Amino acid sequence: MGAKKRKRAEQLKELKKTTYSAELKNCPTSPRKMRLVADMIRGNEVNNALDKLRYNAKEASGRLEKLVLSAVANWQAKNENVRLEDSKLIIKEIYVNQARTLKRIQPAPQGRAYRIRKRSNHVTVVLGDQNEKEKETTGKKEVNDTQTK
Repeated sequence: MGAKKRKRAEQLKELKKTTYSAELKNCPTSPRKMRLVADMIRGNEVNNALDKLRYNAKEASGRLEKLVLSAVANWQAKNENVRLEDSKLIIKEIYVNQARTLKRIQPAPQGRAYRIRKRSNHVTVVLGDQNEKEKETTGKKEVNDTQTK
């Protein structure tokens, strides 16, 4: 491994220590339906998002609730001395990607066959502190101010 590659690998390892995430792979729900629920909780505080998911009627909300709880458990594993109530955790990123599609055939009239696509998805949730979000937004404003001058 070259020096450049090793340096980048070490940077990624350090970044993973401060990143709290969880992934759900091959979820048998169409990505479009999952994105509706994911958009609803993006940027919210974790407790608020869990409440929204718990009382939502969509099937995808149950799966996302378990995923957010898993991300919170990952956060607690890395921060043992900090209470969840004291930290202001938010859902920093949540994105839904398409996974494999199962292709099935349905009999149709006059000897035809219709293709049915059973779609699935991958979901990734990344948690962050609300303080980090404020730092990022103020940093962007400072950059914009310097560019306009």
